[in-house]
Amino acid sequence: MRFIHTADWHLGRIFHGVHLTDDQDHVLRQFLDLVRDVRPDAVLIAGDIYDRAVPPPDAVVLLDEVLSKLTELRVPVAMIAGNHDSPDRLGFGARLFESHGLHVSCNLSSQRRPLVLDDAYGRVHIHMLPFADPPQVREHLGDDTVHNHARAMEALIEQARARQPRGERSVLMAHATVVGARTSDSERPLGAFPGTSAIESSKLAGFDYVALGHLHTPQVIDGRIHYPGSPLKYSFGEAEEIKAVSVVEMDALGRVTIDAVPLSPRREVRKVRGHLSDLLANDDGKRREDFVAAVLYDDGAVLDPIGRLREIYPNILHIERLALDLPGAINPPTDHRKRTHLDLFKDFFNEVTGAPLTEDQELAMAALVEGLDREDREVSP
Repeated sequence: MRFIHTADWHLGRIFHGVHLTDDQDHVLRQFLDLVRDVRPDAVLIAGDIYDRAVPPPDAVVLLDEVLSKLTELRVPVAMIAGNHDSPDRLGFGARLFESHGLHVSCNLSSQRRPLVLDDAYGRVHIHMLPFADPPQVREHLGDDTVHNHARAMEALIEQARARQPRGERSVLMAHATVVGARTSDSERPLGAFPGTSAIESSKLAGFDYVALGHLHTPQVIDGRIHYPGSPLKYSFGEAEEIKAVSVVEMDALGRVTIDAVPLSPRREVRKVRGHLSDLLANDDGKRREDFVAAVLYDDGAVLDPIGRLREIYPNILHIERLALDLPGAINPPTDHRKRTHLDLFKDFFNEVTGAPLTEDQELAMAALVEGLDREDREVSP
């Protein structure tokens, strides 16, 4: 059986003030061309379809166009909600769409039965686990041991494993973090305590292929647990990555091979480094329309660097004045964008009071942060 596995489209994303809908449309057209060429048995879309709970209209139009093209191709689609998605909005019309081959799992009640597909070797069961917060999982399962995101995901996986028939092949779809996987700075943490949101890869045993979303860096864990990554680079920290869509072949015994098919962005995301005078004198022969961050090595005052560089790079979006970025430098400054809300509050509390948070205060603050994050996913524009 052949699958195309993708995730983390984040339709409606804004990158340093630039709306990316046209760029997303560009790569999703390539994705559709790949589906036409490969003719997979199913397309797996593992969450974070939208970038926020209330997506902008152009993002909704783009998703409608892509899903309509997929149904015209008569390729079954399995799609789950991620932590950025509103389950109610993404799941609107799901029962109607199912008759056209679009299978959407957005809430815990919709993932009770797997999608079953057949090939020459028998049946494959696709277990679709949407993202859910611990209180939702605790209530759904009646399991009082569910107090963090890791345990919530483990409990849902155990339920899916119990539904899997012996001797038949299986795919697990989920939106989660696996311990040891590579993260990037364009992802929203799943919980206030990062150490309590990741699951051990051993917890994913019992499934022939695990199709994950959430982490934007393409990677394979233990040969069968796979993140295809985001189709576009959503931070300058991903500048060196190659974005792709994954084609997965499963044989009669459930063994898989994974091939990454690269996507060509409309505008590349990259960093340029050097002294301002050198960057102004040489655009290094690359496309000027790319999204660019400049790392300047100048020590002294520099007059209007972004304005002057914009003559060379019209889409320059960010300037860093980091002499510490030179080769051999040590102790670079901490990037606050890579820290959680809880980490930032702990620093603030310590600065104001002169004392660290107690364990009880930290737990209370973590619960508050998770509640605000959940409310933001459900109602924020």
